[in-house]
Amino acid sequence: MKKLLWIVFIIPLFMIAACGNENSTSAEKPNNNAQGEHPEGNNNESKTITYESENGPIEVPANPQRVIVLTGGFAGDVLSLDVPLVGVDSWAKDNPDFDLEGVEVVSDEDLEKIIELEPDLIIGQSTIKNYDKLSEIAPTVTYTYGNLDYLNRHLEIGKVLNKEEEAQQWIDDFKARAQKAGEEIKAEIGEDATVTVIENFDKELYVFGDNWGRGTEVLYQAMGLNMPESVKEAALEDGYYTLSLEVLPEYVGNYLVISKTEEKESSFMETDTFRNIPAVQNGHVFVADAETFYFNDPITLDNQLDFFIESFLGK
Repeated sequence: MKKLLWIVFIIPLFMIAACGNENSTSAEKPNNNAQGEHPEGNNNESKTITYESENGPIEVPANPQRVIVLTGGFAGDVLSLDVPLVGVDSWAKDNPDFDLEGVEVVSDEDLEKIIELEPDLIIGQSTIKNYDKLSEIAPTVTYTYGNLDYLNRHLEIGKVLNKEEEAQQWIDDFKARAQKAGEEIKAEIGEDATVTVIENFDKELYVFGDNWGRGTEVLYQAMGLNMPESVKEAALEDGYYTLSLEVLPEYVGNYLVISKTEEKESSFMETDTFRNIPAVQNGHVFVADAETFYFNDPITLDNQLDFFIESFLGK
């Protein structure tokens, strides 16, 4: 089940990315008040707005205070907009960059637990189970993976949270910072230099396109760095591609980014096949913590951008 969730998003399992040049359907500062409260006497608490979701117009609270997010990286979108969360899935909870102290772990099948948390808004991917039942508990907004790119998804979540302006401000700032970083990196490594992103999971290797988390949105879309042609052919359309160790050298460009966690099998990095890859021999390998690299929400994207600036430019 964990692996399935990883492949879907992580829908970045991160899940990975998740992604591309999709269009909007309508749609970082972790909040310490993770539990959220029901303030009494605040008229704004009872107000609603109409959000044009992909399933049609939905009445949602104008100032949500008890949000549940059932899909990994979407939690980062909510956290970055200072909206209180009361429940998230296990992928989000495991992310050390998300301040989720006191926030419960729930899934789309934990209906009784979700009822006990008294959410005023539920957000998830369109593949979540029990949509009709969840909608009876609280307004439930879903997004179909692939219908929105990572920035438009954040804007849509900003809309449903009644924080469109804040979401747009972050998007504009991020794009400017990433473009500047990309120009500086290309000046350092060369305009034609290529970068590959891989991850090991369940004894398999994956190479990623430009929209599956793991920093791919930052590298290829926001910063405009180059992807090897072999990776374009294998992974650009589906978002990821499964590799064997034997063919890995064929997909590694001038630079290699490895998304990994300590507890996962990484013996491939000790093999002669890996060590003889030119990027490895040239010291052009950057290893990132997979648990912080899965997603493509504002908190994760800001951290990924910082990682690449430090890795490529040493600052």
